This record gives sequence, C-alpha cells and structure tokens, in this order.
Amino acid sequence: MGCYRRRVPRPLRNLVIRTLLALLLAIPCANRPLFAYEHPVLAISCAKQAVFAHGPLADTLETATVVAAKVLEPIPPAESAVPLVDWSLADVLSRFTGVQVKDYGGAGGLKTVNVRSLGSEHVGIFMDGIQIENAQNMQVDLGRFSMDGLRRVSLYSGVVSKRLQTAAAYSAGAAVQLEPVHIGSGGRASFKGGTLGTVNPSFLLGTGEPGRFAVQVSGDFLYSSGRYRYPCFDTTLVRENGDIRALKLQASIYGLGFGPDDWRITLHTYGSERGFPGPVIRRAMGFPFSAERQTDQDILVQGHWTREWNSFYGTSLRAKYANNYTHYNTHPEKNPMALPYDLHYRQQSGFLSLSQSFTLGRHWSADLATDLHRNTLDGDSGGFVKPRRTTVNSALAARFISQRFRASASLSHIGAWDTFDNRTPGGWSRDNAFRGAWMHSASVYWIPSTAFEVDAFLKRSYRLPSFNDLYYTLMGNSALVPEMARQAGVDARFHRKGWELRLSPYFNRVENKIVAIPTSSQFRWTMLNIGIADITGLDARVSGFFETGRCWIWLKGRYSYQQALDHSDPGGSNYGNQIPYIPRHSGSIDASLSHELWLVSWSTVLTGGRWSRTANTPDYYIAPWSVTDLSIIRRFHPDICDVELSLNLRNIFNCRYQIVQSYPMPGFNSDLTVSVLW
Repeated sequence: MGCYRRRVPRPLRNLVIRTLLALLLAIPCANRPLFAYEHPVLAISCAKQAVFAHGPLADTLETATVVAAKVLEPIPPAESAVPLVDWSLADVLSRFTGVQVKDYGGAGGLKTVNVRSLGSEHVGIFMDGIQIENAQNMQVDLGRFSMDGLRRVSLYSGVVSKRLQTAAAYSAGAAVQLEPVHIGSGGRASFKGGTLGTVNPSFLLGTGEPGRFAVQVSGDFLYSSGRYRYPCFDTTLVRENGDIRALKLQASIYGLGFGPDDWRITLHTYGSERGFPGPVIRRAMGFPFSAERQTDQDILVQGHWTREWNSFYGTSLRAKYANNYTHYNTHPEKNPMALPYDLHYRQQSGFLSLSQSFTLGRHWSADLATDLHRNTLDGDSGGFVKPRRTTVNSALAARFISQRFRASASLSHIGAWDTFDNRTPGGWSRDNAFRGAWMHSASVYWIPSTAFEVDAFLKRSYRLPSFNDLYYTLMGNSALVPEMARQAGVDARFHRKGWELRLSPYFNRVENKIVAIPTSSQFRWTMLNIGIADITGLDARVSGFFETGRCWIWLKGRYSYQQALDHSDPGGSNYGNQIPYIPRHSGSIDASLSHELWLVSWSTVLTGGRWSRTANTPDYYIAPWSVTDLSIIRRFHPDICDVELSLNLRNIFNCRYQIVQSYPMPGFNSDLTVSVLW
C-alpha cells in the first residue's frame, strides 16, 4: 500500500496546538540540561530515570545518568539504551541496528523481535538474568512489557559471556537483556491518553535505600479500542475486534550492598482480554473479519541470590515458577464462517539455575552453569497429548581479560526429555522422546587505541521444537529435530570526541529449519525439518553528541543490509530467493534536542520491500515504508514534586503500511502523558 499525507483532524489538531502553546508559555526553572550523556554507551539517558537510581531529585535538576562505568566484559552489548518511560519495549528494539520487530497492529497486536534474520525463536529475552520462556510456541510478546520497571535495555547480537550468568544465556543465538530498576525511596505516577481510545494509568513506588532491605511495587492498566481507519481495496474501513484490556501488577523485595550478597525476589501478575482482528481479505458482505477472542491470566515468581565468597569464588542461584492460562474462542455465533473452537490451555514452568565463577589468577577466570527446566502443557482440545518436558542445560566457559585484550570460549549442552500421550489402536499410551545438542562459542575483543575497538565471534546455537511444533493436535510431528544456527561476525567501533562509527559484517547459516506445510485443509498442517537459510549482512551505525550554548544535541543513523537466501533445494523454484519478511535494506534516523527542561526528539524508521513467502512473486510482495514520530517533553519543578508532560505524535505523515501482510498498521495517532515524580 502506498504512503500519502492527509490533513490532521481539526479537533485533534486544535488539541495539539493548545498543548504546545501551554508548554511554550511555561518558564524554565533550571539551567541544567534535561538529558545526560555518557560514552561509550552513546545512549540518551533521561534524567527522570535518575529518580529511580539515585532517589528523588533535588529542586535543581542535576546532570544525572544511570549508565554505569564500563565493566571489563569479553564483548560489550551491540547496543544499549536507557529508554523513555512512556516508550514500549518494541519501540526501543525497533531502533536497534539489525533488528526487525514484527507487529500485527494496535496496542493489543502481537509483537515479536528478530535479530539478524535468525528468527524470533533464536532470540532469548532475559529479565534480571532469567530467560522469559514460552514453551508453547516460542513467541515472547513484547507488547506485555512496559518501561516503568526497567533501567536499561541491552542487545547482544552474538556471544554473551558474563560472570555468573545462566547456561541458557550461553546457548541463545542473540539476547535481549532487561535490567530492572532499583528506585530506593521515591516513586512516579502517570496517566496516558490518546487516539485509538487508549487509556493507560501506571504507578511505581519504592521504599528503602540501596544497601538495605527495600520494597518496590508497580502497576499498569491498559485499555485500547484498537479502532483505526485503513484503506481496503477500493474503500476505507475501520479496524474492528482489536481492543485490549490488560492489567499488570508487580512487587519486588531486594537488597543491594548487604556485604557480599545481592538478591531480589519478584512477583509478577498479568491479565488481559483481547480480540484478534485477523487478516484483511475479501469476504462476503455482512460477515465480520474476525470474532476471535483470547483471555490470559499469568503469574510469575522469580528470584536470584548472588554472593562473592572471596576474591576467587562466587555463586549465583536463580529460580522461577510461572503459571500461564489461555482461553481462545472463535465465537462462531458472531462469525458463522469461523470454525467452532473454544479451547483452554494451562502451561506451568519451573526453573532452577546454579552458576559458579572461579578466578584463576590475575587475568583468567572460568564459569560453570547448570540450568534445570520443567514445562508442562494441559489442554482440552480433542486428542491433546498433554506434553511434559524436562530440560537440562549446562555450560562451561573460560575467559582471559586484560585492559586491551579479552577473549572467551564456552561449551554447552542442552538435553530435553519429553513425555506425551499417544493414541494407539489399543487406546492411549505414554511415549518418550529425547533431543539433545552441543553448542560452542568463541570471541575476542581488542582495543588497539582509545579511539578504536574491534571484536569477532563464532557461535553455534540450537532451537528446540516447541510444544506447538510437536504436539498440537492438527499440526504436530513428534519426530522433529532441533533447528541449528551457525553464526560468525566482526564488530569494529571508531569513536572520537562524542562521535562513534560502528560497522558489523556477519554471516549466519540456519539448518533443519522448522516449517509448516499445509495438507488437504488450510487448518491442518504438517511440521517438517527442511531448509537451509544463508544470511549475509552488514550493520552500520553512526552517532554523535555535542553541546552548543545551553542546547545538547544527539544524532544517530542506522543502516542494515541483509541478504537472507533460501538454499534448501538447489533444483527448486525458490532456490536463492529472499526468505520471508526480511528486507534487504532498512535503517533509521534519530535526532534529539535538549534545552534546559525541554526535549524534542525526531525519529524516522525506514524499511525496504519484502516478501511474505519464499516464493518472491508480486502476489507476496510487501511495499517499502517509512514512519516518522515526534516527541516533546517538558519538565516542571513545583515545590512538592516534579511534573512532566510528554506529547508523542506517531506516524505524523500518515503513512499507510504493513509490517505483516494483510495486517494494516495505524495511520497518524498521538498520546499525551502526564507524570508526577517524587
């Protein structure tokens, strides 16, 4: 679909003008910049985050930052950012180089992340060092995460090798690390309202000080109608059945600085009820596009305890229990064209990990990590096999670290034992299956001068088949083997006087790719191991920061080239074609201007043409698109607390585009957030 401009509706335009005038009439209260900057992360650090890391701000806004000093790790993150509180996790990751976020549209649409064309199943998302799992379908929905409780988001495109990390972190093809915030005494309350019928109040409260027993509580409620106009063939329609109601509550108790101990226990609950609008296709008049609804009720308890026993030995113990309930209903009484499904699933997951670190002299260290997983899935669909999976993941790593040269190597193994019901002529029997794989990685990091850094890595990672792949009644195949990926990459960074240039060529090969093949009915599928995908790419980023008078300016440009080719069958018609949903060219341009207590941020994301199938034919072609967002932030300093206004104008040129074929994205939309900090 093409991109065109149209006038902003008059009531909304008047609201925006009145809001801007109100902001412009305000008198700045301090001469300090709203944002702080620190090399080498080259991230914009909002000073309002400092209330979480350092306690309440004084009456004069100081130049504060929550970016820690550089730690001697073998490989630093590919990118790291301290996001704005009113950003979503999908917003942050979409601005990282080499990342594609698949979005099905609206606040309730599924959002998944893909790094360097490996696929979302190869990307591990870790919260406080513990991987967020979904054994049912391997898809972690980014839309469930807000920035309220996060201090920093980091992306590792290749090797992750930190002291006392879990074995799962070594085996992930790429990793997104989410670091929770420790606010001490203080808090924040905010209210967001905007187009698409969005209402989003939230709060974050803390008591205690770092180094002592502390408690932190947060909550977030989201409602959105999900209604927006979109062009449909020769007419304009309104997206229906895309509404969502979601409530998140989280409580943490933690201690920092208790001598050699560091610990945290978190209770997280999430509940939602949403509709799935479905793809836009031609249907008979009078029938809705979709009436599918899903209800989720999730509870998660996790914690970690780390102790440095002496200068030679440290341990970290992590544990988690998750209980996820899903109810899916097609509501055939509302849409007679839908198959009648009313399904209930409950997934339970337990996790225990022990990591040990040994210091073997001045420059050498070694880690040994062992993870134990237990996943179960129960359902009431006909013939459901009720799978149970026990997984053991072990990793042994060694490191050499000096000021200018660092190297690491690891060897890990994953073994999964599945038990499941199996229908036989004589009735039901209990069967077993084992899948195992060895993985290895190696990396080097060299700093020849203060202005130049370079690292390189080799890695082998596996993806185990999910419960959906193996055991769902209509599409399971219990003989699937793990999907394997080989990765190699180089990363060169040049930085001088606030500017950085980063070039990262890489090559990935994915073998035994798990694909779904339709059979006699479009609702019946066969899961098979076929295919080889070869991915050759280049990530480039240039960023800079400079100060002029009372203004601070940040500029950042990103470009990604990805040639992801299907090399499955040399004699096939699709051999050498670009794999689905991977653009050859993509990038973004960001610019931010801070003046005293003002911040204006401009962001443009560009994505080239793609195909939704391996058959690169016009029927499956998705047109290129670009989206531009504008954010304006203003902070005030009353006597009692800080007040902040944030106005976000999204897709300001009203570009009509699709990220997933037949799922149109919203046009121009906006929201206004009022936050109170103390």
